[in-house]
Amino acid sequence: MKQYARALAIAALAGATVLATGCAVVRGQETAGAYVDDTATTTAVKAKFVEDKTVDAAAIKVQTLNGTVQLSGFAKSNAEKAQAEYLARNTKGVRAVRNDILVRPGN
Repeated sequence: MKQYARALAIAALAGATVLATGCAVVRGQETAGAYVDDTATTTAVKAKFVEDKTVDAAAIKVQTLNGTVQLSGFAKSNAEKAQAEYLARNTKGVRAVRNDILVRPGN
């Protein structure tokens, strides 16, 4: 049952990623092939966040353009922010990471 829930979560993230980034090719930001690669990279990073218990996948937004991953949103600690960057950097297809995650004060 746990594997089913994880697979469902990953599938939902993939669908949300495609819907959220669907206009990138239309705006001429990248080729169709690069767009597909970036979408796969974003999905892979989000899947790692879901599997890692120290990173709140719902609180961190992931966007990819030409292999550069931008992380934004909020973390509870510097350790969570660093872990999110580590997971992103160690994902296939990631060329660079821009970590714009903010740590919420007082947590």
